[in-house]
Amino acid sequence: MASIVFLLLLLLLLSAHGAAPVLGFTRSDFPPDFVFGAATSAYQYEGAVAEDGRSPSIWDTFTHAEKMADKSTGDVAADGYHKYKDDVKLMAAMNLEAYRFSISWSRLIPDGRGAVNPKGLEYYNNLIDALVQHGIQVHIMIYQLDYPQILEDEYGGWLSPKIVEDFTEFADICFREFGDRVSYWTTIDEPNVGAIGSYDSGVIAPGHCSDPFGITKCTIGDSTVEPYVAAHNMLLAHASATRLYREKYQAVQKGVVGLNIYSLWAYPFSNSTVDLEATKRCMDFTFGWVLEPLMSGDYPERMKKIIGSRLPSFTRAQSESVIGSVDFIGINHYFSVYMNDRPLDKGVRDYTADLSITYKTSKTDPPAGKLPPMSYPTDPKGLQLVLLYLKEACGDIPIYIQENGKSI
Repeated sequence: MASIVFLLLLLLLLSAHGAAPVLGFTRSDFPPDFVFGAATSAYQYEGAVAEDGRSPSIWDTFTHAEKMADKSTGDVAADGYHKYKDDVKLMAAMNLEAYRFSISWSRLIPDGRGAVNPKGLEYYNNLIDALVQHGIQVHIMIYQLDYPQILEDEYGGWLSPKIVEDFTEFADICFREFGDRVSYWTTIDEPNVGAIGSYDSGVIAPGHCSDPFGITKCTIGDSTVEPYVAAHNMLLAHASATRLYREKYQAVQKGVVGLNIYSLWAYPFSNSTVDLEATKRCMDFTFGWVLEPLMSGDYPERMKKIIGSRLPSFTRAQSESVIGSVDFIGINHYFSVYMNDRPLDKGVRDYTADLSITYKTSKTDPPAGKLPPMSYPTDPKGLQLVLLYLKEACGDIPIYIQENGKSI
């Protein structure tokens, strides 16, 4: 769900500390601890997919099956594996204060577990060292929608609880090898929308879906169940990795660990009772799906009532492990939508059907049905409302805007 580089909107206005004011703003108008940054994701940035011991990932399989609308692949991408030194110099020239990148699981641990790839380790160490040398704060997204194909073949990736142990081992290696220079860790990118794209609509690797819900043509999947199973295992994997960091590394490394969610603001299409209720459903299925377990150890009541037995349950131990397992919440925010109630079709059940909602980006747009693409207009007010909502829902937990604005 991330394009190759995301810049905070204000970074575009403040490309240099000493630059002339743009729209009346300069860097000095913001607190010293207000950090301007940019981000990349491994598959969309690194390229070099068959070099130096990297194994195939689910995205290699997905794109080479021509599942992308434009038939593109990440074989070369931005060629960051070879050009990262020049990229870091460009960041420094822009006075960039922070950079968030993700780790390719396939590059660091090609078999999904076990031996670390020396060349992969060398690449990430070199990148981190270059950032530190230029005074750029390092943020690492451990998992950004991309795992080794071997784990998909072996047990179905996020559909199996086995991935919790393998992900924890992956995170352990990252903490151990990079934690002396990295203080900001995000375990998993967008479990809410990642689960939908990967296991409901099929637009994200590994491309699972079932008729009639898939946007792409899928050969495997169950859109009525798999999104909820995948998100559940992501939450458990996040909690396991956070517990490991706190017990083994945090006292020495002094870092923080958070979880990222995809956010949007939902306006009711009208003041009708059904549209107001539809908006509440949307907020529960977008935010509450991930945040409520972190706060209370269970899913929102609306979700449990609507989804029923298809929604996994937390054991008492799992619930206790998930509660409080974040030092911060990261959000990826791009647009707002209008919520219009849609009667539920009898016997039709997937994520979108469960919501019984039609998405629109304006009151004059035709219905989008599924989550709309990121080419829609941005809504600064919506971002402000999201932050206020999170403040009320999560209390004093810090919020990091990790992606924002319009995709480029």
